[in-house]
Amino acid sequence: MNKQEEHTENKKGVKALHRLLRISLACVMSIMLATGCSLNHGGNNASGQTGANGQHDATGQEGTAGGNGEPNSSANQGGDTANPPEGTSNGDGGSGQDTGPDGSHPGGTNTTADDPVLKQLNQLTTEEKIGQLVLVGMDGTATSAETRELVQKYYVGGFIFYKNNIDSTKQALSLFNGLKKDNRDNPVPLWMSVDEEGGRVSRMPDEFVDMPTNLAIGRKNSTELSHGIGQILGRELAGFGLNMDFAPVLDVNSNPDNPVIGDRSFGNDAERVARLGKATMEGIREEHVVPVVKHFPGHGDTSVDSHIGLPVVNHDLARLRKLELVPFQAAVKDQADVVMIAHLLMPKLDPDHPASFSKAVITDLLRNELGFKGVVISDDMTMGAIDKNYSIGKASVGAILAGGNIILIGHDYAKEKEAIQALTDAVKNGTISEEVLNDRVYAVLNLKAAYGITDEPAKGPDVDRINKDARSLLGKYGLK
Repeated sequence: MNKQEEHTENKKGVKALHRLLRISLACVMSIMLATGCSLNHGGNNASGQTGANGQHDATGQEGTAGGNGEPNSSANQGGDTANPPEGTSNGDGGSGQDTGPDGSHPGGTNTTADDPVLKQLNQLTTEEKIGQLVLVGMDGTATSAETRELVQKYYVGGFIFYKNNIDSTKQALSLFNGLKKDNRDNPVPLWMSVDEEGGRVSRMPDEFVDMPTNLAIGRKNSTELSHGIGQILGRELAGFGLNMDFAPVLDVNSNPDNPVIGDRSFGNDAERVARLGKATMEGIREEHVVPVVKHFPGHGDTSVDSHIGLPVVNHDLARLRKLELVPFQAAVKDQADVVMIAHLLMPKLDPDHPASFSKAVITDLLRNELGFKGVVISDDMTMGAIDKNYSIGKASVGAILAGGNIILIGHDYAKEKEAIQALTDAVKNGTISEEVLNDRVYAVLNLKAAYGITDEPAKGPDVDRINKDARSLLGKYGLK
């Protein structure tokens, strides 16, 4: 056997070992969950399901780009994490604090060397860790050389799918299972995600009954309805093997001229938005799909669409605490797993950085003040708010340094690679320290483990049964 053949065989062996370790880890997680063991030393949610971060319970205006601060400037960085978890065989470490100076919290204070997620982290290469920091979009309705490269060369953490990726139930199932198949030799399963809010933001095939807008649900003001809608959405996604839903929207629609939120919100009353949003979140979660609440710290009072430009919101903390933050605070108390950060410039919190890569917003406000211990994901970095004003690479690095875990790059293969390269360079030159990298990735792996995420192919949704139940629910409340 020549050296090239030996290298090839060794590479195959490593991939096979990775696959075996992943299957073994999934088995361990299943046993722990079945016996009531928490992977995160946390409590249970209202449905009796262990949340991924161990929390529990209840409850602008038009402007210019603004700000000259660099996304990865020292003023925007959280400090490296203190007290890394013990037992890291390669010297890697994350935080042993509930909340570190940079908003870190992997594993809480009980992280130990026998933590299966920590073991999984320690088995990843640097490239595989960096891949977990990104969630990407794709072109077309089938796997391609580009998607295979994203999976097999860059080890991306997952995909987001839009309406132009989904033609029919049969096609969508083939696409999703194909991507999972391409990822089968990688050590970490994929996030498979969509924006499925109901109303005008829906990615599901036309075979499904249309769900009402959040505004229509808000007018009924029924948590039972909102919870049931969440379950229907979760069932639709779970049938396809999708495991993450960028919903519900927790923005309070306080500005009637808002061009992007409108009927995507449950209304202009913060307490109602909190109550109904939390019910939808719980419904999605009960179907073993990860709900992502958005758009922190509140996109409701803007008159600029962040898909096009950068909105400026001039509210101070006192105002935010009274209105915009109310639904997010309730979601955090009810074990929200993931929070999406909006592309908003909020000069009274941080005059130099949009919220999506602002330490003042992500670490100081969301993590430290609200007590959020889960995963933070940016809104799509290819939106006009970022693309027209900042380098996607610098913005991506800045988001990780500010306390984020995942960078969403929904479009443009070249920009996806640009963001990955920027993150890679930042790790290599120490801008993103080893401790920070491990901290951010641990939280992602922990969430995937808590939900039992795998790359097993899905069988497809029972469209007729889901539609029947959806019509029954909607009919009960006089909705169509």
